[in-house]
Amino acid sequence: MESRKPPEVVMITGASAGVGRAVAREFGARGACVGLLARGRDGLEAAAREIEAAGGRALVLPADVSDADAVEHAAAALEAEFGPIDVWINNAMVSVFSPVLKMTAEEFRRVTEVTYLGYVHGTLSALRRMAARNRGTIVQVGSSLCYRGIPLQSAYCAAKHAVEGFSESLRCELIHDESDVKITLVHLPATNTPQFDWSRSKMPRRAQPVPPIYQPEVAARAIYHAAHHYRREWNLGLITDVVLLGNSIAPGLGDKYLAANGYESQMTEEPQPPDRPDNLYEPLPGDRGAHGRFDERSSNHSTHWWLSKNRDWLAWGALGVAGLCLLAAAGGSARAKESRSIAHGSNSRRQPNGRTVSALF
Repeated sequence: MESRKPPEVVMITGASAGVGRAVAREFGARGACVGLLARGRDGLEAAAREIEAAGGRALVLPADVSDADAVEHAAAALEAEFGPIDVWINNAMVSVFSPVLKMTAEEFRRVTEVTYLGYVHGTLSALRRMAARNRGTIVQVGSSLCYRGIPLQSAYCAAKHAVEGFSESLRCELIHDESDVKITLVHLPATNTPQFDWSRSKMPRRAQPVPPIYQPEVAARAIYHAAHHYRREWNLGLITDVVLLGNSIAPGLGDKYLAANGYESQMTEEPQPPDRPDNLYEPLPGDRGAHGRFDERSSNHSTHWWLSKNRDWLAWGALGVAGLCLLAAAGGSARAKESRSIAHGSNSRRQPNGRTVSALF
């Protein structure tokens, strides 16, 4: 009798809303056992119901990723409930939309503790378990802002840069140790999530993602794929490639462009409501779901992602087509040469000594 493969066990941080919520649903629909780690219990319990309705299993794990001990206890609880963790996805974040001069040291510290150190804490808890078993995948949800800082998001950009450097260092160590544990980054473009309504903001108008904007389900499908098809980094959306390429070629030009356009592009025309609550230190009550308020402006698919994830066989296909073209060209050349030889022979005559000479025209 054929044995069935046990369900995949996955931990997702920031699973109560936004990209994390969409990723949780994606894994749940594939029958996974999902650990849901975030601060907001309302969103976590709603995510658990969605996963179980889709055929997966869920464990609600309320915790703040800035607390390393809380993350470690959540990891132990997940393995006690469902078994060894196969995939760990670091996604939890907080941010502040503000010019640097209006930021406080405490705000920088808080963003760093969640958006950078939260990834470190999650990675350490995953590694303690995966390294001993010599298997597992850690997915860091990144951004083009891992490489390119933009105005009004200095704390978030700095934290994302730190995630990139930390992950590169760890990857080198895993390779050195000949470990089968993998770490990959998925760099996301602007995504329609609730973060633009619950992140702290000191801007005069409401925050918005910089177009083109994608729905969180597009990100979720990309993250699921990255967890099962190793590549050191994945870029989602053409704009992500454009930003990274532009920053590597002409970063000074990027500085000037963002200085001129980076403020207005991150704000709508709507005034910022006074005293709007934010989730910097405490989760907001209620279930915020995966989507923000930009559904009408957001895309449900990415052609660039399809090309990116299929680039290997597309490259082989292109080589195959090129090879066929070369064979066809070689065959045409051979036939042309043969035709010329026939024509040449028909205008030749034999001398008595057996030599062939061409007729003169």
